[in-house]
Amino acid sequence: MRMRDLGRTGIRVSPYCLGTMMFGQAGNPDPQDCARIVHRALDAGINFIDTADVYGPHGLSEEILGAALKGRRDDVVLATKFNGSMGEDPNRGGSSRRWVVTAVEDSLRRLGTDHIDLYQVHHPDPRTDVEETLSALTDLVRSGKVRAIGSSNLPASDIVEAQWVAERRGLQRFRTEQPTYSILNRGIEREVLPVCQRYGMGVLVWSPLSMGLLTGRYRKGGPEPRNARMHWVPRHMTDERKLAAVEELIPLADQAGLSLTHLAMAFAVAHPGVTSAIIGPRTPQQLEDLLAGAEVTLDDELLDRIDRVVAPGTDLGPLDVSHVPPAVEHAALRRRPVAERAAA
Repeated sequence: MRMRDLGRTGIRVSPYCLGTMMFGQAGNPDPQDCARIVHRALDAGINFIDTADVYGPHGLSEEILGAALKGRRDDVVLATKFNGSMGEDPNRGGSSRRWVVTAVEDSLRRLGTDHIDLYQVHHPDPRTDVEETLSALTDLVRSGKVRAIGSSNLPASDIVEAQWVAERRGLQRFRTEQPTYSILNRGIEREVLPVCQRYGMGVLVWSPLSMGLLTGRYRKGGPEPRNARMHWVPRHMTDERKLAAVEELIPLADQAGLSLTHLAMAFAVAHPGVTSAIIGPRTPQQLEDLLAGAEVTLDDELLDRIDRVVAPGTDLGPLDVSHVPPAVEHAALRRRPVAERAAA
C-alpha cells in the first residue's frame, strides 16, 4: 500500500487502518483468530491500527491487540482512545486531567507497550475545558508516553477552538480527527474536512461501510438485520432513505465491475482530506475481502454518479451512535424559562 502523511506529524500510514472494535465479546471472542487478523493485515502492508479503551468491552480489545503485537510492535503506528465510561464511578471516563493520566497508564498496560503513537479523545466532553484536556495530553507527549494526540467526533467549531487554545497556551495541538464518513454520511465534507485540511490534520474515518449497509447484504424490502447492529444503530439500519440509496449504488458498482464494499471503501479514501479509512473485520474472511479491493480507484465519472445518488456534504440520516450536541439533545438548553417567555 502507498503510504500517506498523517497530517503534518511526519508519520506515514497506510490508507487502510485496522480497527479492532470487533475484537472481544462484541464481535470475535477468539484471541487467536484476532491475532491472525492483525498479522495478515500487517503482512498485507497495513501499518496503522486503531483501538479504544472501551472496546471489547472495558479494555479487552486492547489486551487482545497487545498480545497479538508481541514481536511486531515497532512495525505499527498504534492508536487508541479514551473518554468513554470505564465503570460505574462517574470519574472513570471523560476528558479531565484526573482521568487522562489514569486512562493512559491502563491502556499502556493492556497494550503491553511503553508508548502510544496516537492518543485520541473519543468523544466531545462539554463538561471539561479543552485547555484542561490539552494540558494533560501535552504532559503525556513530553513524558514520551504519547507521540501525537488527536480528537474524534468533534464538530468543526470544537476543532477550531482546540487549535486556538493550543496556540495561545503553548500546548500540544490535536494532530488528527476521527469522524464518521461514508457515501451515505457525507456531512463532514461541508466543514470538518476543510477545517482539518486548513490546520494540517490527518483524518482517519470510521464506518466507511456505513455499519454494513454498504456491503449490499441489507436490502430495501429485505429481512430486518438480526445482529448487534440492530442494538447499536436500529434507526440507521432501517432508514428508508439509506436503503433506497443502496439500491441505486448497487447497479453503479456492478457496471464498474466492483462489489459495493470495494466501491464504498474506494470512495472513502478518494477525498484529499482523508488520510486513512478504518476497516473493522470480525473474521479473517472479511479482512481478505477488504484487502482484495485495496488497490481500487474510482474515476471522476463514477464519483460524479455517486454524487447524484447522495449529494456532497449530505447526511441521509444520522448514525444512532453519533455525537449529539447538548443543545440538540436537551430541550432545556434551547428554551427560555416559561416565566421569562410569558413576561416577554
